Amino acid sequence: MQNNQKTGLFLPLRCFLFLAVFFLCSIMTHRNLSEITHWWSVIASALNIVTILILWRICKRRHITYRELIHYEKNTESVPQGILFIVIMLFISMVGMYLAGWLCYGELPYLAPMMIAPIPPYLAIINVLVLPITTTVAEDGLYLGYGVNGFQSKWTAIFIPAFFYALQHSFIPTMLDMQFITYRFLSFLPLTIWICYQYYRKKNPRYIMAGHWILNIATTVQIVVMSFMPEAYLEMIK
Repeated sequence: MQNNQKTGLFLPLRCFLFLAVFFLCSIMTHRNLSEITHWWSVIASALNIVTILILWRICKRRHITYRELIHYEKNTESVPQGILFIVIMLFISMVGMYLAGWLCYGELPYLAPMMIAPIPPYLAIINVLVLPITTTVAEDGLYLGYGVNGFQSKWTAIFIPAFFYALQHSFIPTMLDMQFITYRFLSFLPLTIWICYQYYRKKNPRYIMAGHWILNIATTVQIVVMSFMPEAYLEMIK
């Protein structure tokens, strides 16, 4: 029970980190939160590294490796099974976002434009390399390796990590807009429940991490395109 409580207390970590950093950046730059949303990917990369360092510290205290934390083992599934798994994962992600957009904004599809807003092109290129891998390692390490494996009850192990896994996205970027916060949460909740369930069943995150990496690559590539072609972004948000 004590282990369950400690796990549950640690899972909201990234929610608080994103809230704190976005508010701090807003104060330091003298800009509203809505004016710094386009920096979300850079802030996410930085906080991913913070999360990875915390996970490294946890592993060190437990005398285990990161691979042991997340039960990363040699894959026993066939390549076709893995491809099918990733395709299903991508499909659930798209359906979740489209349904959330329809429920919250009455649009189908609805895509939050600030998620692919331009940033300095050199940072956009760097982030293609940094964001996908650090997000995958940080989030799957925290919510699967530490989260799902930290609870004894099956449904607790699935739903509590899945809840916070989705909730953190409500603050990436942070905006004082309940409609947007709800949209971001609902966009990811179906996917995080499915991910946590699949991980609980098989205890092997190999294809989960591959699918997660692909999703983030897709986002960072869009940011690169918009960063080099800001006029296309301006046309999109008209």
